[in-house]
Amino acid sequence: MTALVVGGDKLGNIPNLLEINGIEDYIHWTGRKKGLRKKQLPKNIDLIIVLYDYVEHNLTKIIKKHSKTLNIPCIFSKRGCSDLHCQLNKCNLCKKCDYIN
Repeated sequence: MTALVVGGDKLGNIPNLLEINGIEDYIHWTGRKKGLRKKQLPKNIDLIIVLYDYVEHNLTKIIKKHSKTLNIPCIFSKRGCSDLHCQLNKCNLCKKCDYIN
């Protein structure tokens, strides 16, 4: 499974959490620059994760719209691993795990 992670200048432990949840590969956009509004979503993604406390507001709206259009699940989370873990557990695409932050 491949995910697009939008937001967060640095991901810290998030890549480890993604791997634990069955996401083998990810693409990271920092989400701070206006130019990303025009960027096309990658074709090979199965999930979009938006770290909403570190992303440009209008980009969030655009990504949400495109994810609905392309029928790609979209998760909104804080940048912290504990919140992201909770959101991933709600997502049916990701495997359940016993990760403890």
